[in-house]
Order: sequence, then structure tokens, then C-alpha cells
Amino acid sequence: MTKSRINPTVDFYFSKAKKWQEELEKLRMIILDCGLTEELKWGVPCYTRPTGSSGRAFYKSNIVLIHVFKEYCAVLFFKGALLNDANGILIQQTKNVQAARQIRFTNVREIVKMAPILKAYIYEAIEVEKAGLKVKIKKNTELIFPEEFQNKLDKNPALKTAFAALTPGRQRAYNLYFSAPKQSKTRESRVEKCMQQILNVKGLNDQ
Repeated sequence: MTKSRINPTVDFYFSKAKKWQEELEKLRMIILDCGLTEELKWGVPCYTRPTGSSGRAFYKSNIVLIHVFKEYCAVLFFKGALLNDANGILIQQTKNVQAARQIRFTNVREIVKMAPILKAYIYEAIEVEKAGLKVKIKKNTELIFPEEFQNKLDKNPALKTAFAALTPGRQRAYNLYFSAPKQSKTRESRVEKCMQQILNVKGLNDQ
């Protein structure tokens, strides 16, 4: 598989990342070496492959993306739950995440050492897409809300009604966003920030 070209529109993401810049650049080169197309989605580098076309529409499958956290940077496989994970390195971010899995890194040495393994996982993820495999999402999974959000729902009938009107995917996105912080103060802040968006019956990233 031939190496892909760097997408200049994504350069800013790597140049602004002060803490993980060297690690991110290394991950970028490894992924591009696997022949994927570099794009910017959700504000982060996302790597795709063509899956076909219908009329004028051209469809692409998301394979992996790169994202950063305070303690680590990571490559996220959109259908990581379908990978064999022979090395036992895939991480499920939270119990509510059904399809995606991460491989986390904390320094460049780790990335260099694991480059062959990372490429093998990427190639396997590409084959998963080629085969048209899909993750069997468990439906009607009851969401367990953080206390800070549940209290708002209990006290605000309009908020509860608006949230219930959202699609299950949008509900899960909010719940993951609210649940992620370890500190109650931060969870409370996120809930407050998103209340009007929910009352407008809009998803977390809807305009």
C-alpha cells in the first residue's frame, strides 16, 4: 500500500499541539504510511478510505483518528471492537462506548517501538471496512447519567422532555461528555453549558 500525502489543511492541528507535538507527528507519519486519506473531522485529524460512490456522491469510511488528552495521546479505531487485538492493547474509553477502541501513548519511544503493531492494526481495520463488517450495537441500553445531570433532569421537566426527544446517539454523546470529567465541579460546568443546547433539541455538536 502506497504512502498517502499530508493534507495541508490539517497542519495547524499538529502545530498547535504543544505537549504532544512530537508524538502526534510520529503517529501521523505512521498512519499516512498505511495509505489512508488525511482529513479534518470533529476538529481532529481523521483518516479515511474510499468505499464507493452512488451518482455524484462519493463515500468514505472513517478508519482511525488521532486525539489528545492531558495524560496521553491516542489513535482511535472507529470499529476497534471488531479487531482481534492479539496484543491486548485496545482500550474501551468508557463502558458506554460500544464500537470504538483506543491505543494510547505517552512518549515517542512507545510509538516508535509499537509502529509495526500499530500498522498491523490499521491494516486489519481497513480489511474490516473492505469486508463491510459492522459492530452490533446493543439497543435500548439504559444510560446511567452522572448525578450532576440527573439532578437537572429531575428538577427541570422541560429539559427532561427535550433530552428525551433527542436521538439515542445524541443522548449518548451528551452522557459521555458529561460523565468524562473526574471532578464534580467540571461535570456540573459541562451540564450548565449544554442545557440551552438540549432545550433547543440539538445534539452536542449541532449548530
